[in-house]
Amino acid sequence: GLLSVIQRLKGSPEQELRIVLLGLDNAGKTTLLKRLASEEVSTITPTQGFNIKSVHSHGLKLNVWDIGGQRSIRPYWKKYLGSTDLLIYVIDSADQKRFEETGQELAELTEDESLTGVPLLVFANKQDLVTAAPADEIAEGLNLHTYRDREWQIQACSALSGEGVQVEMAPLQRWERTQ
Repeated sequence: GLLSVIQRLKGSPEQELRIVLLGLDNAGKTTLLKRLASEEVSTITPTQGFNIKSVHSHGLKLNVWDIGGQRSIRPYWKKYLGSTDLLIYVIDSADQKRFEETGQELAELTEDESLTGVPLLVFANKQDLVTAAPADEIAEGLNLHTYRDREWQIQACSALSGEGVQVEMAPLQRWERTQ
């Protein structure tokens, strides 16, 4: 799953990894973080500022920074990017009115020097909703195929149900070959 991706990034167990979890407000970042930490997801409140959770698994300590996505907080995102091992960007797949906005934010983030070469994992969240756009359509709309300075993957998921959160699909082989 996600841990095997991270293990390939670092190569050996007993390491600490810094993961930054970003996306627009109401994309499902905190729900995803709680799901990754095997916590209850029935009551989630919007993140005002940030949450940090350490998830221990397979000899790895994952320090996940969940930073609020409200417009007033986004200018501060870049202050959290230093020493990032993996950027996870969460998109509300059912909120098509905000696709352009989320694409602009992601493009601006990936241009930041501190993220040069940092792998990108995009979670196309809320796939359990009938209005959700498929992950491949979102990838095309975000122009992910133009990202040449990093490995990337998009994963359809529902943080609420947990479906798709354990990234175990064929695109991971691309990461494995390049590491």
